[in-house]
Amino acid sequence: MASKAKVVVLGGGFAGLECAFYLRHKLGTGIDLTLVSERDYFLFKPNTIYIPFGEDPEDFKLGLARAAKRKTIELIISSARDIDPQSRRVQLTDRALAYDYLVVATGADMRPAEIPGLKENAITVWTPEEMLRLRAGLQKVVAAARDGRRQRILFLVPPFNRCSGPLYELCLMTDTWLTRNQARDAVDLTWTTYEQGYIQAFGPRLNSVVTTEFAERKIAGFKQAVVTAVEPGVAVYQDGERRPFDLLVAFPPYIAKETYRQLPLDDRGFIAVEPDSRRVVGHDAIFAVGDAADFPIKQAFLALLQGDAAGEHLAAEIGHRPPALNYEPMSMCVMEELNRATFAQVPLRFTGDPLRPVEVNLKDAEHYKVGVSPMWRMGKKLLGVYAPWRFGHGEPFHAGFAWDAMDLGLKVMSRFLAE
Repeated sequence: MASKAKVVVLGGGFAGLECAFYLRHKLGTGIDLTLVSERDYFLFKPNTIYIPFGEDPEDFKLGLARAAKRKTIELIISSARDIDPQSRRVQLTDRALAYDYLVVATGADMRPAEIPGLKENAITVWTPEEMLRLRAGLQKVVAAARDGRRQRILFLVPPFNRCSGPLYELCLMTDTWLTRNQARDAVDLTWTTYEQGYIQAFGPRLNSVVTTEFAERKIAGFKQAVVTAVEPGVAVYQDGERRPFDLLVAFPPYIAKETYRQLPLDDRGFIAVEPDSRRVVGHDAIFAVGDAADFPIKQAFLALLQGDAAGEHLAAEIGHRPPALNYEPMSMCVMEELNRATFAQVPLRFTGDPLRPVEVNLKDAEHYKVGVSPMWRMGKKLLGVYAPWRFGHGEPFHAGFAWDAMDLGLKVMSRFLAE
């Protein structure tokens, strides 16, 4: 190995940037660090939910060049097509890269074709472009309602979706937005999900919060509703139910964005990793983090924690010391509703059951917190400023005085506004 270990990070999203900046934070210039991103900007995807209600998509993009230069990181705008663990090389679209250590953070993608008719008949919110389509769709709904034509908006979560939270946000935000536009009384809002409980992955408390919100807002909600096909104007379900709509908003099933055949994969292309370190099973020099890895819940905060864990284990190995932290899954999110917001901090635990590998740790009462308040909208806005600011300076989300101050603020708010 050369005097400086060469580390290549594939992916410019939450997990990839967090891991790259964590490594630089821990090891300084003691490693040769390369970041490969298919885009020259970072997209703060959690806040793209504001686009349908008037925000500019450009506001959620952060250029990567300045941060990379600031931290002496080679930035390559390209995509990884193949990984050869034996020769320790990555094949990009236009070149090959050698590495001593590799971090795969190439994310997830959507496969709407799994549900016949979904792509053709729904707005499948995932990209800023789709969010703009939703903006146009909502404006058409309001225009039709004002013209005296009753409208039906259906929100749909199909099987194999790995992060339904943003769609819940959009549903609740739509209710508030329609009310403000004096069109709510002329629009029926319906929610259907394959889940046994609302936001099932995050346990019973959020299920209770959403149940209450739906009741107060007169949103018709249906659980264990498994969609099998979508026809023009109608969603068809496993139990034979047919639900009509004028506007259908859905998250499609998740798959891995890139498939690397020489790595261990599950049936949807996600990379098998060791839980604590995020090291790829059977490959000592490769780590996988964020949505590319096999953790069953895909979420930005969990991706950040995975980036930290992989960065720490990698830094410890290069520095010949034991790692100071492992990946301990703790979800944290703020669910926007436009008039208020819901904060949730949810401790998760590994079960050892391959059919249900993680579950909410209900015994960890100290960290299991949920609260609803207009004040939490400020918390979401602060996170939307903090993360791009840190990444814009080439610093990890969880490090230094800035994170200590942010963490303290969240703890104080959760003490008084969550339980």
